[in-house]
Amino acid sequence: MKIIDAHMHFAHFPGFDAVAREAGHENTVEHYLAACRENGVVMSIVMGNASGGAPQYGGIVPEVPDLAGPFDVTHYNQPREIAYCAGIQSEKLTLENCEATARETERFVRTPQCVGIKIYLGYNRVYADDPRHEPLYALAEQYDVPVVFHTGETAGGWGLLKYAHPLTIDPVAERHPKVRFVMAHCGNPWVLDALEVMAKNENVFVDLSGLLEGRLSGETYFRKQKAYFDYLRMWLDYADRYDKVLYGTDWPLINIRSYIDVMKQLIPQEHQAEFFYQNALRVFPKLAALLPKEEKR
Repeated sequence: MKIIDAHMHFAHFPGFDAVAREAGHENTVEHYLAACRENGVVMSIVMGNASGGAPQYGGIVPEVPDLAGPFDVTHYNQPREIAYCAGIQSEKLTLENCEATARETERFVRTPQCVGIKIYLGYNRVYADDPRHEPLYALAEQYDVPVVFHTGETAGGWGLLKYAHPLTIDPVAERHPKVRFVMAHCGNPWVLDALEVMAKNENVFVDLSGLLEGRLSGETYFRKQKAYFDYLRMWLDYADRYDKVLYGTDWPLINIRSYIDVMKQLIPQEHQAEFFYQNALRVFPKLAALLPKEEKR
């Protein structure tokens, strides 16, 4: 089975080395690509965490992947199996620099490997419907790329949860019906709220990244968290929109093999091809041009 990891991290970010080791991995290019090949992961989408360089238009430069070396937007120097979303730290935005920030972001979105925009709600004390985001939503519509929001709990107790609640996405989705929005982590722990926002708005999707961490067997994880996964499965079945649910890991947080095994127990078999692969191609249409010919069949 072919897999697209629609949400992971690929950077020399503080703490990632230790987190990867806890998950049974090494935070290196070589190790990550080998683990992907072993597990059928043919493409990964990075949520940008590293510096994108100096500004050209006076705005905030988005964040990018950099595990393979300092990022170069003009001569892409990350592995071909790595696409990315340009990361935006909203607290740096102002009404004066938000248009310039959209121009800075456009430099990245124009390139083949930049397949979306990531906005870090919660870690940044800015709501999704803040007017400072509007130029970015216009950019996403212009280039037909999705906007991914961090939703739900925040790592390490940073930020404020009220900014990352999935209900805050509803007015944005209604105001921008031509833009696809992805609620990362399915708003965990507010999965019911997230799935209701997804069900209500045709342009809203969820990914199931980052629900577990560390390294146990998939069977052990599922048994240990059975009540949680029964609850999540109940509302996934109730929403009955498996065509809008994406696989992601939040790597290096979790062991790749373990998370695949957990998700195979959670997602009904008849929907697994959509969940693990096809839905990502619909939400992130630029991915199709990045896949090797043999993977497009």
